[in-house]
Amino acid sequence: MTRGHLVKRSLRIAGHRTSVALEPAFWAVLERMAAHRRASLAAMVAEIDAARDPRVPLASALRLAALAAPGG
Repeated sequence: MTRGHLVKRSLRIAGHRTSVALEPAFWAVLERMAAHRRASLAAMVAEIDAARDPRVPLASALRLAALAAPGG
C-alpha cells in the first residue's frame, strides 16, 4: 500500500500488529540488512524496536538504522 512516496507495511512485533510507512529506499536497505543477518524483516524490526528510545518513533528508528548500515 502506498501513500504518496511512502510504502506502508504491516508487521507483527512482540505479538502485536503494527504498520510502518517508509520510503522505498529505506525498505530496500532494511531488507538487505535482514538478509545479511539471516533474519526475517519482522524479526530485525522487532530488534530495532526493542532497542530504541521510547520517545523515538519506530519509523525514525528504522530510518536511523538504515542510515547506519554499511552501504546504507
